[in-house]
Parts: sequence; structure tokens; C-alpha cells
Amino acid sequence: MEVSEKVKVLQDLIKIHSVNGNEVEVAYYLQKLLANHGIDSKVDEFGDRRANLIAEIGTGESKKILGFTGHQDTVAVPNPDRWQHDPFGGEINGDFLFGRGAADMKSGLAAQAIVLIELKEAGQLPSGTVRFIATAGEELGTPGAYRLQKQGIINDLDALVVGEPTGGNVIFAHSGSMNYRVTSYGKSCHSSHPQNGINAIEGLLKFIEEEKYLFDNAKNDQYLGKVQHSITVIDGGSQVNTIPDSASLQGNIRPTAAFDNIKVANRLNDVLEYINHTTPFQLELNIIQDFYPIATEPNNNFVQTALNAAQRNYPNDVKLDIINGATDASVFTLNRPDLPVVILGCDDWKVAHQTDEYTTISSYIATIKAYKQIIRDFFDE
Repeated sequence: MEVSEKVKVLQDLIKIHSVNGNEVEVAYYLQKLLANHGIDSKVDEFGDRRANLIAEIGTGESKKILGFTGHQDTVAVPNPDRWQHDPFGGEINGDFLFGRGAADMKSGLAAQAIVLIELKEAGQLPSGTVRFIATAGEELGTPGAYRLQKQGIINDLDALVVGEPTGGNVIFAHSGSMNYRVTSYGKSCHSSHPQNGINAIEGLLKFIEEEKYLFDNAKNDQYLGKVQHSITVIDGGSQVNTIPDSASLQGNIRPTAAFDNIKVANRLNDVLEYINHTTPFQLELNIIQDFYPIATEPNNNFVQTALNAAQRNYPNDVKLDIINGATDASVFTLNRPDLPVVILGCDDWKVAHQTDEYTTISSYIATIKAYKQIIRDFFDE
């Protein structure tokens, strides 16, 4: 494919509105694109316009299977008027291509599809199997990844590449992600006699004070470092002259391999139990989302294969690194904790979810080349 054709594929994907859903349109676009180049694929529809897609190439002479995965959804565009470029326009300015999902992660998704096409058309099919896995809902609950995990799509993989934006750096480990809600229950009364009630908001304040120091003594991970944690949403009270009998907050925690999700949940439960037994407040914990950290040793052969491919094909200096974000790999490794995983994709993680999100065309083309190199080297080992 010519560079202009590759760029158009990415632009087409950005123009499809797949904010927290509507992956079905992306999936059928990809299916048609692959079919036009002689590659069969399966679209698995579920829910409200949700869909995963699976495609494979290879001769099957070897039993080795290499997976490439990317998600088809994007986060929302809360303030489109603040964008200088149409968030769904795929506009180009020099080397920059703008749009929601340009970085996270329609560029990686497009690159993976194009690699299959170019290997097929060049008659360079790998001796084993390359499996392309396009998922639904990674940005909100990962329903697509959970569905695929239950279907066993990952069970026979020998390694996996996740196409999230990394600027060419090879990510060998990332933290987990736990979203939780704490609900505080009190007793309602008129605000003129607050002593007759129990202010549920004060229960949250007690938790907030404890949460500041909750993970101070948590063991640091050799790769991921400290457990990161934040309270990000508070909701309490409905009328200014009424003591609220309930209030809630939500927070996010990034577990590590050294201090994992189970230890995090235990620590949360311990502090709630302490508050419930030593104060008049009654707090309840609900874990909303629970993604586990992943890590492949940096000296692993597959990690080194990916690093070599990145160093040979990206114009910038690249390195082995970690991130505190989570990916579909958290779900895919639930039953395969031994699966070697790397995250590798186009421009920087920090531009994901931002106003005027972008990728560079040069990084996008380099990613396609790096993916091809990984495939060649993986099946030549």
C-alpha cells in the first residue's frame, strides 16, 4: 500500500464515531478492508452496536501463534469547541494527523490491519499464524476483551503485541487499574439541628483523610514503583438545609505486581472496617473495575525481539519502559499469566485522551514497519 492509502485508512477510522461504543461500524470497516485484500475475518456482534473482530494470516507450517490486538473504541470528546481541529475529521497538518483516537488507539489498530494486508500481498506469509484481535469497550469496562477471554481466543497464543501509543518505546510492564466506590450512610435531619443526625459527608471526609496515607508502606514494585491512588469523584447531599443520610465517592488505584489487586482490596476493606467500628459512620465498598498488572521480564526473548524491531524502524531513540495505564492485556492474561506481552505503538501515551489528540504520520509508518519486523523475527527464531 502507498503511504497515502495507509493514511486514508487511519483517517477513515477516526471519522467513525466510536466513543465508548459503536465498534460494530469500525469492525465492519476493517472486515471490508481486509476482504478487499483477500483476508477473511469474523465479526462477533454483541450488545448495543458492540463487536469484536478476529482475522488470521499465515501458512500454518509452524504451530507458533503471535497475537496483535487493539481496541476500536475511544473516549469521549467533552468539549469539542476547545479543539482547533475537528475531533472526527482526521485533519493533517504537516506530519501531524489529528482526531479522537489518533493516538489511542486507531493508529495502532490501523497499523496492525495494514501489516496483515502487506504481508499477504507481498507473499510473505509467516510460517505460523498471526492473529489480529480488534476489541470493543477497552475504555469502559473491557466487555470485548472479557468476551474474547471467555471464548479462549488468547489461550493458544505464544506472545502478544498491544498497539497502544508508546512513541516506539517497548513497554514490558504496566500497572493494574482498580475503580471503586465508597458509600457513606448516616442519618438525615434538618440542618438547624445537626446534632440529631449523622452527616454522611463527614464519613467520606474520614475516609479521605485515611486514604492519603493508605499505601505509604505498600511494597514498591521493582518495575512499576509505588501504588498510585487518587479520589476523583464525590457526590453527596441533595438539599442545602438537610443533613445528608448518604454520600459517595469514587477513586482509582493502580496496583502493581508487588502490591496487587487483592492486597489493595484488603487494605480498603481494613480501613472501612476501622471507620465503621470507631465512628458513627457506616461505609460500604464496591469495586467497580478490577484490572490486574502485567509484567514480562525485560530480558525475555520476545521483549528483546520487539525492542530490536523498534530500534531498527523508529526514527527516534526508543527504550524499554513501563506505564501506569492499563490495557486489554490485563484481561487477556487472567488465564495466561505466563503469556509474553509487549505494548508498542505510535506517538506518546501522554497525548491520549487530550484535546487535539494526534499521531504523527512518520511514527505511524514506523509502527507498521516495526510490526512487520517483529513478525519476521518471531517466526525465524
